[in-house]
Amino acid sequence: MLTTASAGVGGILPPSFAQLVIRPVQAASVAFQIATEDTTTSNVFYIPIVATDPVAAWVAEGQEINPTDAVLDQIPVRPSKVAGLSVITRELANDSNPAAANIVGQGLARDIARRVDEAFFGKLAEPAPSGLDSLTAVTTVAAGATWANLDPFAEAISKAEQVGAILTGFAANPTDALALSKLKEHTTSNRPLLGVDPAAPTVRRLQGVPLLVSPAVTQGTVWGIPRDRVHLVRREAVELAVDHSAYFTSDRVALRATMRVGFGFPHQTAIIRIKIGT
Repeated sequence: MLTTASAGVGGILPPSFAQLVIRPVQAASVAFQIATEDTTTSNVFYIPIVATDPVAAWVAEGQEINPTDAVLDQIPVRPSKVAGLSVITRELANDSNPAAANIVGQGLARDIARRVDEAFFGKLAEPAPSGLDSLTAVTTVAAGATWANLDPFAEAISKAEQVGAILTGFAANPTDALALSKLKEHTTSNRPLLGVDPAAPTVRRLQGVPLLVSPAVTQGTVWGIPRDRVHLVRREAVELAVDHSAYFTSDRVALRATMRVGFGFPHQTAIIRIKIGT
């Protein structure tokens, strides 16, 4: 519990004259950047899929065209709730500048973004939604014992194209992103293999596809994601609530952050897992 005597709060309490600068300790959720975001007002969101296409055929002039039907299906996505709760004293809430409640609430929101990424790239137990590591029909590319070149990513792009998909993003653990960034064109060159977009120098690219980085991705694995085949369903945005009544007898303030999200993967074979090691 934070109080006016807690370590580190002096900078937001008088007689401090400088505004607190909140450092960007956590980037925005990679899952939101790499997937298609859908919003819903219902407890279930259905992603329609075409299981089988109708069939076309060559026909002679005047010949009857045989009718065929598409086989349709749907994937239900039930958004799950991720939530955090923090408690501060009323004195800290009233005396701080900027408001301690806002600072703590923003911290909870950032942590929710981290939890979303952990669920999206991982295989967490319920009530967390099932993520990429729980899928059984994704396409796998073996990249050898270590990251040696960018050939596995060219293969990943090709495998996605073979099932009619286009990879719009790769996601890697920071350790693997660093290893890939250190790859050079040849042993006597300092020119990196990892592409850089002159128009956006901070964007790294693998075979022309943007590379995003998240600690939630399992080390040794890089995911190739086709945005239109991967869905993040949001029931509601991060909600920050402040309550003065729950801890009335101790004169404390409760801060709660909640969000409801789920994931849908209607075309698993279009998702590519590039792995090193055994």
